[in-house]
Amino acid sequence: MATGSADSGAAAHPLRWVPTSYLAMGLVYVTVGSLANILLRNVGLPNEQAAFWSSLLGLPYTIKPLWAPLLELSRSKKVAVVLMQLLVAALIAGAALTLALPGRAFVAPLLALLALAAFAGATQDIGCDGVYVTTLDARAQARMTGVQSMCWNLGPILAMGVLVRASGTLHERLGGDSWRAPWTIILLVIAALLAVLGLYHARRLPQGARAASAPASAADAARTFGRAFATFFRKRHVARMIAFAFFYRTGMGLLDKMGPLFMIDARAHGGLGLPNQLLGDINGTFGTGAFIAGSLLGGLFVARRGLRRSLVVLCLCLNVPNLTFLYLSHALPTSRAVITAVVTLEKLGWGIGAVGHMIYMMQQIAPGPFKTAHYTFATAFMGLCMMLTGMVSGALEQALGYRTFFVVVMAAALPSLLVTMLAPWPEGDVTATAAPRAAEAPEAA
Repeated sequence: MATGSADSGAAAHPLRWVPTSYLAMGLVYVTVGSLANILLRNVGLPNEQAAFWSSLLGLPYTIKPLWAPLLELSRSKKVAVVLMQLLVAALIAGAALTLALPGRAFVAPLLALLALAAFAGATQDIGCDGVYVTTLDARAQARMTGVQSMCWNLGPILAMGVLVRASGTLHERLGGDSWRAPWTIILLVIAALLAVLGLYHARRLPQGARAASAPASAADAARTFGRAFATFFRKRHVARMIAFAFFYRTGMGLLDKMGPLFMIDARAHGGLGLPNQLLGDINGTFGTGAFIAGSLLGGLFVARRGLRRSLVVLCLCLNVPNLTFLYLSHALPTSRAVITAVVTLEKLGWGIGAVGHMIYMMQQIAPGPFKTAHYTFATAFMGLCMMLTGMVSGALEQALGYRTFFVVVMAAALPSLLVTMLAPWPEGDVTATAAPRAAEAPEAA
């Protein structure tokens, strides 16, 4: 692996570009997914459509391994990153302006622009990860892993915490029943921030070197991808490993989109009737903080006990806390402190349980001649589950109502637990040292 960069000196110091790069990645990912879900519901789309479209917008992040090898043909990953960040900024600004269109005329162009922003954001991820792994040596990468993860998670805190809260405050201050003006402002703020980050990275981001084994042409990239794809499906026990990667988060996939919509839906419709301000505090601030804390606790638990002895426990930690939403849908508490505490508990369990998913995929599915590519394929199955369950979650809720829907969420723990108990261990029980982030650059060689 090449470790040099065209940049040198203070400009190339990782603290000058790693935090901002991963903040941009997290911000775009959450904007086109979770934030879009709240936006679409606020501006009048029913739960079914808000959950469906905001889930489908995650497709580029699931299929990005298809075009990732092509970025290795460029000698400068920096150019791709900066262009994508500026393009995302322009697309989100355009999406903001569509909200001024009359009636429902805004829906199609808004979704189209957000979809393009998702493709550009996924490409930005590939480039940023590529800069990271080709600029920093192994020691520097290990040293910056905590910073990388923390700054990626600042994206959800900013988008789902600060900006969702700001949307509610703007809605109150601007008056009227329309949510379009508040969300226009929020999207323009996101676009401006990404434009600033893009311009900053045009100056500070290292070029990113080509890996020694990078493909020399598009045909070479296609052949390499084909070999990685073929060897993935020739792995021992591959069917059970794919089942684990796909089904582990089934319940969470159903809950991910509908949980926030339940929290802001009117009490007359069976929701909690929370304002956007409180949703931002609970999900974006307390919830993300609890998820991060859970991830740290889960990693320590696995490091102490080993993954094989821990995995069923981690699966239960992921699924059992979903009872919190079943409780909320029946009790409909009015205490904000109670709601915050209950949802924070669910996010803590999600953080603990997600660790088992990621470490298993890295240690059991990824090993081989195309380790990074195979890990990316595994996370693609994980993303596909989250996308498909999110797409159907709104229709299920509208057909069943919130109370019965959250019973279905709990029932979805059964396939999760089954694939966990049947998960194969072709590599044995490898001692875990860290839980990887879900977005890694695909293998180029």
